[in-house]
Amino acid sequence: MKTRALVFTALFAALTAVGAFLQVPIGPVPISLQFLFTAMAGILLGRRWGALSQLVYVLLGLVGLPIFTAGGGFGYVFKPSFGFLLGLIPCAWIIGFLCRKRSGAPWIAFSCVVGLAVLYLIGVPYMALILNVYLDKGLDAMAILKMGMLPFLPGDALKIAVATLVCPILQKRLCNFDEFRV
Repeated sequence: MKTRALVFTALFAALTAVGAFLQVPIGPVPISLQFLFTAMAGILLGRRWGALSQLVYVLLGLVGLPIFTAGGGFGYVFKPSFGFLLGLIPCAWIIGFLCRKRSGAPWIAFSCVVGLAVLYLIGVPYMALILNVYLDKGLDAMAILKMGMLPFLPGDALKIAVATLVCPILQKRLCNFDEFRV
């Protein structure tokens, strides 16, 4: 089981990296499919392996692999979007934690919304910190929300709907992921 878990962990780290390149640039934080694959990792792999997949993704990018939306390397911590990358780790953990005992579509959607809230609770303040302290932009809270959250909510709702529909099918047809969700 541990080998399968490691393989799926690596797979979701790779899918998250691919999701970074499927993007629509709309400002300092582009729209990408990273959250979709993070949510799927949490749902399918559970809190431990799902979060580990995102940790692997972030660490690989920090050591220099160009797998983030605008490259990679340790200097990425000074980009406004880096907080969202950090937020992927607890986002997957929370979704996996909430989905460990219940798996109906409404519960999966709710779990993804909670995970997304965690992602924004980490990403938006980090973005504000980098823009206002490091880059000295002097933006107010509403400007930060308009830049780092509000334009993304419709797409995030669509990603949640896709994860809610696709994950139960993947669980039934491809593999029994229940062994990961402890």
